[in-house]
Amino acid sequence: MKSILKITLIMLICASTLKAQTITITSPPNGNNQQSSVTQWIGLVSVTITYRGPDVHGPNGEDRKGHIWGELVHYGFKDPDGYGTSVSSPWRAGSNEITTATFSNDVKVNGKDIKAGTYGMMLIVEKDKPWTWIFSKNSTSWGVYYYNPEEDVLRVEAVPEESPYTEWLTYGFDERQLLSARAYLQWENKRISFKVEVPNGMQLYVDKMRAELTSYAGFNSDNWVRCARFCLNNKINLTEALKWIDISMNSERFNGQKTFASMQIKADLLNELNRASEADAVMNDAMSMATMNDIHQYGKSLLSKGKNNRALEIFKLNRQKNADDKFITFVGLARGYAAVGNSKEAIKNWEIAIKNIPENQLANKAAYMEEIEKLRKGQK
Repeated sequence: MKSILKITLIMLICASTLKAQTITITSPPNGNNQQSSVTQWIGLVSVTITYRGPDVHGPNGEDRKGHIWGELVHYGFKDPDGYGTSVSSPWRAGSNEITTATFSNDVKVNGKDIKAGTYGMMLIVEKDKPWTWIFSKNSTSWGVYYYNPEEDVLRVEAVPEESPYTEWLTYGFDERQLLSARAYLQWENKRISFKVEVPNGMQLYVDKMRAELTSYAGFNSDNWVRCARFCLNNKINLTEALKWIDISMNSERFNGQKTFASMQIKADLLNELNRASEADAVMNDAMSMATMNDIHQYGKSLLSKGKNNRALEIFKLNRQKNADDKFITFVGLARGYAAVGNSKEAIKNWEIAIKNIPENQLANKAAYMEEIEKLRKGQK
């Protein structure tokens, strides 16, 4: 008897507990608005928008064209049908659950800072004014029924545009650049967007490289060269890059060795750090291991930086070191003399070069002749 009473009591307690709980059953989404997610990488940063996108034709097939903006999607704020705690809410920028935006790192949205994280994303839609994107700390609500303006993290304005007809509400990204992209919502005949920028995107790459150089990748001297060159090309982290290029040339570790290319990177880094005399000393040292083409290309790089006198010195050195050459060294001298304004010597060296032009350069002969003609006209 006691056992029967005990079992009955347990069953009553369980029934009472189950009745008090909200039991959910998995079923198709309201209005058959399937969940979608789109992710765009901006360098090392990911941006993900998760949403449910309704179609212009309603759940029962009714055609709602011309009745989306200002009707189905309300202008301004409104009481969301008497549900939840909010009595004045923007549009949820989708359907069903709240639309969310997730930023893996700190970014800028339309020029304003926002921290890494997941945010509820909403829109204030206006008839004759810019619309306003809202990013809220509340990213878990059902729609906007619990919208609270005190939870807003960021508001940015955007101007809607006319767009080709789009049946399903769709988010996407375009204008995809290395450090920025434009996220957009497109539905029916409207498109509204916001720009996402990663202002420290290159620094994130540097930080990643620094970490990778302490892993297996760091045992390859070429990787230290690549990282140093990246910093040089992007004019970032130059002092540390100088250390990295020195490490790459350490023959006792990593089997590194001095090469003309690595020495030139070091010299270029020194120049960026305003240490020109040290840079010149490095390149003077590098000349001992340089080929004729190495020296010629270095001279051209100096010309591109406006260092014309230094370039002429290098072209003269190349001619001195490669006395048997009959073409490249004369082209270098011609370019060098032209850069410093000595047309007479420039023409003289162009003529020698063209007289000895190799077969693989014949396609450039007309351009070389044009250089001579320009110099002759400048003498008149």
